[in-house]
Amino acid sequence: MEPAPRARGLSLPTRILLGLVVGAAVGVTLNVLYAPPLGAEKSPTWLRIEDWADTVVRPLGNVFLSLLFMVVVPVVFSSLFLGVSGLGSVQKLGQLGSRTLAWFLGTTAAAAMIGIGLVSLVEPGRRVTPEVAAQIKAQYLGEAQTRIAQSAQAKGWLEMLVDIVPRNVVGAAADNTKVLGLIFFALVLGAASMRLAPDRTRVLRELLEGVYELCVKVLNWVMELAPYGVACLIFHATAKLGFDVMKLVGWYFLTAMGGLVLYQLVVVTLLAKVFAGLSPRRFYAGSRALLVTAFSTSSSNATMPTTIRTAVDEFGAPKEIAGFVMPLGATMNMNGTALFEGVSVLFLAQVYGVELGLGAQALVVGMAVLTAIGAAGVPGGSIPLLAVVLTQVGVPPEMLALILGVDRLVDMTRTIPNVTSDLVCSLWLSRREGHALRT
Repeated sequence: MEPAPRARGLSLPTRILLGLVVGAAVGVTLNVLYAPPLGAEKSPTWLRIEDWADTVVRPLGNVFLSLLFMVVVPVVFSSLFLGVSGLGSVQKLGQLGSRTLAWFLGTTAAAAMIGIGLVSLVEPGRRVTPEVAAQIKAQYLGEAQTRIAQSAQAKGWLEMLVDIVPRNVVGAAADNTKVLGLIFFALVLGAASMRLAPDRTRVLRELLEGVYELCVKVLNWVMELAPYGVACLIFHATAKLGFDVMKLVGWYFLTAMGGLVLYQLVVVTLLAKVFAGLSPRRFYAGSRALLVTAFSTSSSNATMPTTIRTAVDEFGAPKEIAGFVMPLGATMNMNGTALFEGVSVLFLAQVYGVELGLGAQALVVGMAVLTAIGAAGVPGGSIPLLAVVLTQVGVPPEMLALILGVDRLVDMTRTIPNVTSDLVCSLWLSRREGHALRT
């Protein structure tokens, strides 16, 4: 795959990081200068700034997101089909699939337990006064009710299992929240291709290889716009977030962010060292573009083409393994999401005054793993399912209002362990299959 060109002597990751810093600095500055205190009426000046951020800056950032999502479906289908068919045998597919699933479940459960353990230690929910909780709830109640309405439409696990098999493949491809159906179809089609003579599927493989390469070329073009898209996205988040809300739920924010950083720097780094043979310096130097893309887009799906490109171009993983692991991981391997859900459920239970014993905490771990697997790999995709978990442990879903104010930054951060765990999994499997990585 062709690497993205450089401009003005700065590498693409450096330019993306520069866009992130500039957008955040401008957004925070405007927030400090013009944002009214929590609960106060908005001044005309701030109202104009907020409207400008919503109607001008956010749409520009969303254009960048849409360009990334534009190539997700063809990349998922072509890379997964080619990855499965390139394995050569159904037996090898079963071995690779079982190891991938074991990795997903193990790392996701570990992340959820770390989150719950951290909240039990810090107890951030007991540091929030009822008056503060009431203030934040009043400010974000409308958005929380929207999330609750989405969760009310959530189906049971058996129904979700049935829905993995799509009745309409085109419909599954058209809906970013139903990528599992597209993945299932690509897996079945790829497995079926192993049972046919190679000459019968040669044209299809060549077609999908061409589609994949075209999407990579488009992705290179899109990533040239990343510094500007990232600047717009982070500006909108920081300009509207407000320091008052940050201070009021600061303990939750610090606990969630601390857990995610701890998991990334300790657990994922250790996994990369033990299973992929990569030093921390080599791992993070090769993953710079991936880290910034994941943080800025808040989406495992939108980041997936970059994750595949990083595994293949930076570390030398074979295309068929990266193409098999990444589409599955973008939907099923949500380490950061599971940790976030564990932290959020226990925090809101503490604020509401619900005592969760070891049995209830074990239930939270199990549900965090399941809901993380079922969460859409798009910004905020785990929030509706979080309402379901809260209901199961006796916490009113309306309490979601307490965390929505800072969820954007937490969402951006939890995407990083989601995608880096996928990356390490693909490198581990590549190493097991005898492929030499660039260490």
